[in-house]
Amino acid sequence: MSFNTALSGLQAATVDLSVTSNNIANVATTGFKGSRTEFGDIFEISPFGNTPTSVGSGVKVTSVSQQFDQGNLKFTDASLDMAVSGQGFFVTNKTLTGTDISYTRAGQFRADNAGYITNSNGEYLQAFPVDASGNVTSTSLNASVPIQLPASTGAPQASTLVDVGVNLDASSTALDPALFDPTASNTYSHSTSTTVYDSLGSSHVLSYYFVHDLPGSATNAANDPNQWVAFTYLDGAEIDIAGGTTINHFNGGVPVAQDAVLMNFNPDGSLASTTPVPVQNLAIALTNGANPLTVTHDFANNGTTQYAAGFSVSTLSSDGYATGRLTGLDISETGLMRATFSNGIATPLGQIAMADFPNPQGLRPIGDTAWRETIDSGAVITGSAGTGRFGLIQSGALETSNVDLTQQLVNLITAQRNFQANARSIETSNTITDTVIQIR
Repeated sequence: MSFNTALSGLQAATVDLSVTSNNIANVATTGFKGSRTEFGDIFEISPFGNTPTSVGSGVKVTSVSQQFDQGNLKFTDASLDMAVSGQGFFVTNKTLTGTDISYTRAGQFRADNAGYITNSNGEYLQAFPVDASGNVTSTSLNASVPIQLPASTGAPQASTLVDVGVNLDASSTALDPALFDPTASNTYSHSTSTTVYDSLGSSHVLSYYFVHDLPGSATNAANDPNQWVAFTYLDGAEIDIAGGTTINHFNGGVPVAQDAVLMNFNPDGSLASTTPVPVQNLAIALTNGANPLTVTHDFANNGTTQYAAGFSVSTLSSDGYATGRLTGLDISETGLMRATFSNGIATPLGQIAMADFPNPQGLRPIGDTAWRETIDSGAVITGSAGTGRFGLIQSGALETSNVDLTQQLVNLITAQRNFQANARSIETSNTITDTVIQIR
């Protein structure tokens, strides 16, 4: 009996040594979760046994339990390195379209030759789909998809709207719009310009010329001292406003007729009206093969005023943009991944999927710091980082192993002592047995 009891102790100590050695071996493994050996005593008696005089039959390993406490964060220079600060796992899939799902805390991700974000085993990082504004459209695991980086060149967008907010100097000298010539600065009161883009991403200079309308002129029969005329030009050529007022003037000394905008202000300097409404130019045919350009010019909603102060521009921006090079990735703490381009555009790619379980210790380890769902772990719970029970995602960081090396070395000594003590028990039992056998 004592041999079996000591033998169970040797076996348990051997398992403890193996678990501790595995922890020590993985002290530098990213996302590794250490384990501990849990023991239970063996106490076998008959149904009518006398418990006060019964002797135990040894020890057994009841469980090798993984410990999912947080590891330290180590910061890196790679934007695709990610760490979860708090609860939750990254979700990976072995194939692009399959359901071979596993879960990991190791955030060493990279882009493969097709632009998909994968881990070192080639498994695809899963994300929830998002709309153009970055809002998640579904948090179902079945809806999650691999994240693919866009092409290195972002598509352009043609300008359709220009927000214009200016202050026109009420004290400026009134001029006759019929004498306006963009090449002669003394024929207009103020000017400004911005850049717009066509459907091919080519840039064009859009200019505005403002003339403080002279009371009694052909366009100011009402003798309104608070009336202005705005002329629009694209790349130095006049463009007509749909429904605008036709004005005969000059361009480089050459007579031209152009449909312009009338702007009327209230006595307090606020914009009263524009003629026409909305202010939109006729489609401009371009010679570079791009689609005709039609732009709405929004003066009314951007604080355009007429005060007795110097000319100033508060708002002047277009909604279009040129092509852009992929310059980097931006990953928020909630897991929203955006691709940033050199033209200033950021395109949402997806919301990194997070998973958790009612009992993480019930997960089945499959190696490479990954786990799979089991009955003991409970059904997977999915969501976005920073919501519910899920922690936040730290980009440019990795979660180190949660193994405390000092503690493991002490455990190693303890397990060794346990092994030696049980071996001594066998040796002692053997000595007693020899003594009994040698009795004559």
